[in-house]
Amino acid sequence: MAGAPQIFDQELIRARRNRIAAEGNAAASDFLLARVADDFVERLAIVRREFALAACIGSYHGLLAARLRELPSIGDIIDVEASERCLDLSTARKVAAKDDALPFAQQSLDLVVSGLSLHLINDLPGVLAQINRALKPDGLFLGALLGGQTLKELREAWLLAEEELFGGASPRVAPFADVRELGSLLQRAGFALPVADSDPVRVTYESPLALMRDLKAMAASNMLIERSRAPVTRRLLLRAAEVYQERFGLPDGRIPATFEIITLTGWVPHESQQKPLAPGSAKVRLSDVLKPKPENP
Repeated sequence: MAGAPQIFDQELIRARRNRIAAEGNAAASDFLLARVADDFVERLAIVRREFALAACIGSYHGLLAARLRELPSIGDIIDVEASERCLDLSTARKVAAKDDALPFAQQSLDLVVSGLSLHLINDLPGVLAQINRALKPDGLFLGALLGGQTLKELREAWLLAEEELFGGASPRVAPFADVRELGSLLQRAGFALPVADSDPVRVTYESPLALMRDLKAMAASNMLIERSRAPVTRRLLLRAAEVYQERFGLPDGRIPATFEIITLTGWVPHESQQKPLAPGSAKVRLSDVLKPKPENP
């Protein structure tokens, strides 16, 4: 992890989550996490196997683990979270640990899940490799991350407003990876049968300022290390909101916000898994299959 680019301020993220949990507001704006929890329950319900021991990485206030415990196939589940205040809200077994330093022995877990946390990791390839090592053979990793289309409207509004007022822009919206990059990371980490799929979610708000308030309630406002430390001026804030409304406003006066949820699925290799056929082993030529069938006389 020493050579990984440092993009996100992990201590700031932890402090913000602690503050929100202490104020009792952790569940106030968790609609995206709830969507991920519903999706994970559906996906795992059709997997025909038992997961005796699972871990939830970046568990926040414990919603995902609580939902997964409803499944009969899930045994014990451990919440892993850097925010001590958030861990206090979890009803699962729990351990305080950073997402990029997992406290699990090699081949000790049957299932690892993560809901909307790993996109804030500075060394995602390293963390995926740690997850792979912690899983038993034929163990499953299921993770949801925010993808590259997330908050594209807000990003453009901030850039245009700062360029107009100050002749330049500072980073305010996190860069997120696209679905192809994340799929290739699963392969690099050693997962078999890797799958990455994208679910764009379009949410509407009464105003850009309402969106910004919601992001703050999610502990998802600017957490970049290279962020400007100067307070946002009222002039800049109002101009960014105006640009957002001008460019993306809907006929009813509301504004849209895009969140792209990318779900990653990967299995630790095991001899029981399907494998691709060796080149040249096919018994039927593709050209024969694609030939048009003769018409009946």
